[in-house]
Amino acid sequence: MKLYCKPGACSTADHIALEWTGQPYELELMTAEAMKAPAYLAINPGGTVPAIVDGDFVLTQNVAILGYIADRHPQAGLAGDGSPRQRAEAMRWLAFVNSDLHPAYKPLFVPGAFHADASQHEAVRAAARRRLRGLYEAADRQLAGKQWLAGFRSFADPYLYVTLRWADRTGVDLSGLENIAAFRQRMEADPGVRAALKGEGLA
Repeated sequence: MKLYCKPGACSTADHIALEWTGQPYELELMTAEAMKAPAYLAINPGGTVPAIVDGDFVLTQNVAILGYIADRHPQAGLAGDGSPRQRAEAMRWLAFVNSDLHPAYKPLFVPGAFHADASQHEAVRAAARRRLRGLYEAADRQLAGKQWLAGFRSFADPYLYVTLRWADRTGVDLSGLENIAAFRQRMEADPGVRAALKGEGLA
């Protein structure tokens, strides 16, 4: 299995998940330019990461890839213990990160997509930071008394962790969210997380 990944992007979640499987994989680090090159567009016409190639199978979209990694390596328990209930719980929190948290960063990354007037971009960013604070408060409540979002280590956790790194870069207020802070410390002490960050030049 080969993962195409851009350092620090949402694809880093897939990289961590692959490390957690303990199984061999290939990694190709992408730049913005490489993602628009014909060779990569032949793999992913959208020109985005992540993408994986597993033999003759090509897959894009983060949620699909994380689910595929979990199903290819069930021994890692990334979707729970194999029961429908645990898989649904893991998917619930993966959906929260993918559908709520991740898109809420877009106004911070590209405020011009939300307001053409550059003088309003800081207001757009401020609104995004307020929304993100509320979402992280929800995650903080979920982590109360738990080490992991779903109550067990799952494919939702690397994705949440990646967004916490974005929070640092974009000035999202995480102060007072003690469960989030403890979660981040656990992730950064994890050997698989550390290996993935090192592999992307982020350690």
